[in-house]
Amino acid sequence: MKPTDAKARTPDQEGGHRLLLGELDVHLMAEGRHWQLADCLGAQAMMVDGVEGVRFAVWAPNARKVSVVGDFNDWDGRRDPMFLRRECGVWECFVPGVGAGALYKYELQAPNGDMLALKADPMARQTELPPATASVVAEPEAFHWTDEAWMAERARHHRIDAPIAIYEAHLDSWARDAAPGRVWKETGPRLIAYAREMGFTHLELLPIMEHPFGGSWGYQPLGMFAPSARYGSPAEFAAFVNDCHAAGLGLILDWVPAHFPSDPHGLAWFDGTALYEHADPRQGFHPDWNTLIYNFGRTEVRNFLMASALEWLQRFHVDGLRVDAVASMLYLDYSREPGQWTPNRYGGRENLEAVSFLQQLNGLVAERCPGAIMIAEESTAWPGVTAPVSSGGLGFHYKWNMGWMHDTLSYMARDPIHRTYHHHEMTFGMVYAYSENFILPLSHDEVVHGKGSLYGKMPGDAWQRHANLRAYLGFMWGHPGKKLLFMGGELAQPAEWNHEAPLDWSGLEPDHPDAGMRVGMQKLVRELNALYRRLPALHGGDSDPTGFAWAVGDDARNSVYAYTRWYAGQCVLVVSNMTPVPREDYRLGVPVPGRWCELLNTDAAAYGGSNVGNGGEAWTSPVPAHGHEHSLSLRIPPLATLMLVPQECLT
Repeated sequence: MKPTDAKARTPDQEGGHRLLLGELDVHLMAEGRHWQLADCLGAQAMMVDGVEGVRFAVWAPNARKVSVVGDFNDWDGRRDPMFLRRECGVWECFVPGVGAGALYKYELQAPNGDMLALKADPMARQTELPPATASVVAEPEAFHWTDEAWMAERARHHRIDAPIAIYEAHLDSWARDAAPGRVWKETGPRLIAYAREMGFTHLELLPIMEHPFGGSWGYQPLGMFAPSARYGSPAEFAAFVNDCHAAGLGLILDWVPAHFPSDPHGLAWFDGTALYEHADPRQGFHPDWNTLIYNFGRTEVRNFLMASALEWLQRFHVDGLRVDAVASMLYLDYSREPGQWTPNRYGGRENLEAVSFLQQLNGLVAERCPGAIMIAEESTAWPGVTAPVSSGGLGFHYKWNMGWMHDTLSYMARDPIHRTYHHHEMTFGMVYAYSENFILPLSHDEVVHGKGSLYGKMPGDAWQRHANLRAYLGFMWGHPGKKLLFMGGELAQPAEWNHEAPLDWSGLEPDHPDAGMRVGMQKLVRELNALYRRLPALHGGDSDPTGFAWAVGDDARNSVYAYTRWYAGQCVLVVSNMTPVPREDYRLGVPVPGRWCELLNTDAAAYGGSNVGNGGEAWTSPVPAHGHEHSLSLRIPPLATLMLVPQECLT
């Protein structure tokens, strides 16, 4: 139990109530800069005058009265009334005899006298298993971390010239064979082992914060400080993070500060007023998701969200946050028609308060969480998303490259006979490739809601679909930008993702008709990751325009693309043929004479391909081409990507 310093404060009584919140806590909350907010508000086990119990504290400045109710007082609001600390709007009380595991909520009376639906604790660190909605008094901190070396070296893994290959997963449906509340224990170790064996550098999990509706995949959270009870306890989540680090994997969590659901037990109209949200629906309601928008201009709300981010990064040692729906935060007119939004003080559409919030958040993370990375899902051309705050940017480390993803998937979905007319869809991304620090995302959003799986998007028969996807992944792993692949893509899963079903692991079984190609796809992704990590040229120059050059970017007639990647004196040549016709004696000018080693051929038989290629090597001839004095004559397989490296760059 934590001792309270109540006796040391003067005065320690107000209206007959013992003041339990520290004066420093009150001061920091009033200023909106209490970064360990969950150590102050919520349910804190402690000892007062030799009596063990729990101090409850909740921000509800406009409520007429507040009580804590739970299984310890028969949910009777008359038993444990709370006292208002007017200087910060927090209600508090101490309930003797309550301990970890107790269920509780808050009973609030609105300013107009109405009794509100019982509210879960916004600061709860543990919750009941949904669909139940009570908060749980969490066990005091007891987890023993063993990842000191990882945390000390984390910044090295996250440098802009480091390889970052992310496996994005929805924890529950990766295998879907664990009992509710046992997912961290039963699925977690297998997921970690799989991601490591596949060569990924990071896991990224769809939001694991507590959320009332499982069908939102976590993107409508209410428990911004609580790992979902669907998966297990907070201590089991901490063990999962620790195990990730022991396996050499970073862990990124999706985090949602853009909106929250209006469930009556949640944040909506929390004290009978628009406390966390805007009262005006033109500012406070998301028409796309039927959810509410945080009031980023309110000091206490900003503090709440920033403390949530730090909770995951500091308390749980998480290595990064991917901030969801940033575009919806930045624009006041996001998904709104004229007259449905209110302009900022300058008459513009930019949400200046959200911009300020994001800048402060990213600055705070940089200051307090060395090595942690912040990633923006931002789908517009907002300038400077990954530029430093000091130069007017938002301060993120990376931005998802949604434009590249949309263009290239559009191209790959076309019949190869039509690709010649859309050649630019594969090259346009290089026009802006260095305007931000990008991650290339093949995310969950692209394999749901009727969009089909990655495999399902590809044209042709089964062989051609596999070949198309292999060629595309090869093109992507060679392209500038860090990598992200949603689970199932590496299995060539034919059906789009269903959160209520496991991945199609049966496709890897020997008796499956496409087993050879499915296993081959999995092997290709594993070896792409290995090559990506092995060759600095494939990752070191992701933010350096001098590290990329088109060898052939305009051969629309043959649908061939070729480019070189450079870093620290190493060169990699990437060649893609996006038609089912082999290209014989295809001449490419190259900057280095001599023997080139064919390190990757996505048409190799081992991947389920037709095994057309160059026998593992190609030699230059003194034939000028593409601005170089020497050139290679290559046999480019159908629907395939090659990667070649000069022998001298491998020694």
